[in-house]
Amino acid sequence: MRNISDIIEGYLKEVIELEGQGHIEIKRNELAKQFACAPSQINYVINTRFTTEHGYYVESKRGGGGYIRILRVTIHSKKNLLDEMETQIGNAIAQTNAERIIFRLLEEDIITEREASIMKAALDRVTLQVALPLRDQLRARIMHAMLQTISFEK
Repeated sequence: MRNISDIIEGYLKEVIELEGQGHIEIKRNELAKQFACAPSQINYVINTRFTTEHGYYVESKRGGGGYIRILRVTIHSKKNLLDEMETQIGNAIAQTNAERIIFRLLEEDIITEREASIMKAALDRVTLQVALPLRDQLRARIMHAMLQTISFEK
């Protein structure tokens, strides 16, 4: 059974697709009422599932007439996407963020399911059994190497 976060995420993605404009504007309290949940649950979904790693940009305006706008970022080229991912990785990256990037590569049809599985296995904390922060730095170096290989191969 899906949890409320999965349901809210699915709903928002569906609305973005159905609107056809690549973005939506929502009012957090109204959406919370619609799903019978706390407004903080809406924040959680937006902050964890609509990130740049997932291919979204979020902007908000606070106050009585406030809104949250979620925009689906369209990539103009594979190179632009890979360059953006290189920037997001930086000198260190947590496993969760690395997996988000891998999922985005898969979602954009840049890598296959098998390649994604191999990448996740190579970057897993069980594989990289060194102490933090060295583990996140090592993961970043491996991710950079993988992205460079992808950009030359495809």
